[in-house]
Amino acid sequence: MLPQIILFISGGAILALELLASRIMTPYFGVSLYIWTGILSITLIALAAGYWTGGKLANSRKVDSSRLQELYSVLPAVASLCIFAACLIYPGLFPSLASWSLVSGAFVACVILLAAPLIATSAMNPLLVAIQKSGDGQSGDSGSGQVFFVSTVGSVAGVLVTAFGLIPYVSNYDAVLIIAAALAALSLAAGLAAPKALKRRVAIVVTAVAGLIASLLLLWQADAYTGRAGMVNYQGAQWRVEGTFRSLFGTVKILRQGVDAGGGPANRMYFQDGLTQNGIEASGRSSSFYTYALEALAMAYRPDAINALALGLGAGMTPARLAARSLRTEVVEIDPASLQAARKFFALDEKKTLVHQADARTFVRACPRTYDVVIVDLFHGDGTPDYLITRDFFRDLRRCLGKGGIAVFNTFADLHNPVSYAHLLVTLRSELPHLALYRPAHEGATHTNSFIVASANALRTPERVTMDYVPPAKETLLWDMLAAPMPLVDKLFEGGKIITDAHNRAALDLAHAQSVYRHSVIGFTPPELLVN
Repeated sequence: MLPQIILFISGGAILALELLASRIMTPYFGVSLYIWTGILSITLIALAAGYWTGGKLANSRKVDSSRLQELYSVLPAVASLCIFAACLIYPGLFPSLASWSLVSGAFVACVILLAAPLIATSAMNPLLVAIQKSGDGQSGDSGSGQVFFVSTVGSVAGVLVTAFGLIPYVSNYDAVLIIAAALAALSLAAGLAAPKALKRRVAIVVTAVAGLIASLLLLWQADAYTGRAGMVNYQGAQWRVEGTFRSLFGTVKILRQGVDAGGGPANRMYFQDGLTQNGIEASGRSSSFYTYALEALAMAYRPDAINALALGLGAGMTPARLAARSLRTEVVEIDPASLQAARKFFALDEKKTLVHQADARTFVRACPRTYDVVIVDLFHGDGTPDYLITRDFFRDLRRCLGKGGIAVFNTFADLHNPVSYAHLLVTLRSELPHLALYRPAHEGATHTNSFIVASANALRTPERVTMDYVPPAKETLLWDMLAAPMPLVDKLFEGGKIITDAHNRAALDLAHAQSVYRHSVIGFTPPELLVN
């Protein structure tokens, strides 16, 4: 029975590591086609190598039944030590890999995190088949069907335990070390339960104890080793992580400027998966330009608005400003971590702002009412998820807009790769044909905020907006931008392809643009903030 239990748990570790690898890599390499290509390809290569290696060992004439049992018992501990080594290496190495190349670096990172432990654990399957074969004689499939059944069911259990038992409660770094400790414990149990006559029984126990102690020690000292709990110099100031919120959608960190943490006014930063999403001054004002731009454009084009819908919450600054203008304001946010952060640190007032915890796509498809203004500020990682920039989504969004209703989009444009933005413009225009485009004049910026006002009806002439609470450093930039919308010349749409749910011909262009943005910021982000 013990060999099956070991196989079940080690099978769970395989899929758990794959799931955690995507979350570990996101702050360094972004959420893109590239990291999942790396994770899936390296996982399959490692599994194939493990099955092949285990099969070769099982068929070797020099390996008898007792040697097969020894190998089977020690491999979880070997995987544990490999995971421990990866945790020692990656916090310092991954920033350099990302700065070198997001694509090649992501593949190397996958090898570091996954290759060795997955080879070790997958080699156990053919070894157990051979052990059962030697014990029962050759008959039928020699138990291979049962072996792969147990391993596969264990993998399913590993995904569920990781998703609902580890990710919401512990950091990804800690979760991987917990898996390493569990694998070492498997080898320890196998070594202690093995017959004393087994030649290398002591070696199995020693290896298992080494893996268990190493992973538990690093788990105990994780904060000190990674530096994630100390002061960090970022953007010319000293910051400390004041709060961390985890969910299946990523890790939100609230950074507080200064030494003391907890309570009271302070400059804060909303930091998610390696990127600054918003900055908040001690006065409660946003220090991020886009929040004022979204509000100003909404009010300029619909000064008579009665209600508003914000797709995407973040720190909740834009919805709060709309509610302060007496608009009936609703927010849709899928990530419970964002809701928790906004409630605890950014004074989200749910008496003035109705919050729906839901997927924006699902909510818009069944829009319960129409709105005068819809703010679209949907980001995950380096950009907007593909399914939220399709013609199908924009068609549903159009039905959410009341008569004369407008949608105001916060987007990013890569000025060195204009075709990636052309895909968005062409797709949006196919459903909301009346557009206005605004970009702040950030000197030297090549990847910059771009704001789109879109409607199914002709846009009215924008009116002057009163906003006397804009930080002085943002005022000139804001008013200059509002005074000079970009001409919608044909070149902006050149090469653009309509993106649909059924066919995204622009996937590689969009992935490239997102990677360019991640690469531009990764070199300026302290490694301590990237370990989540």
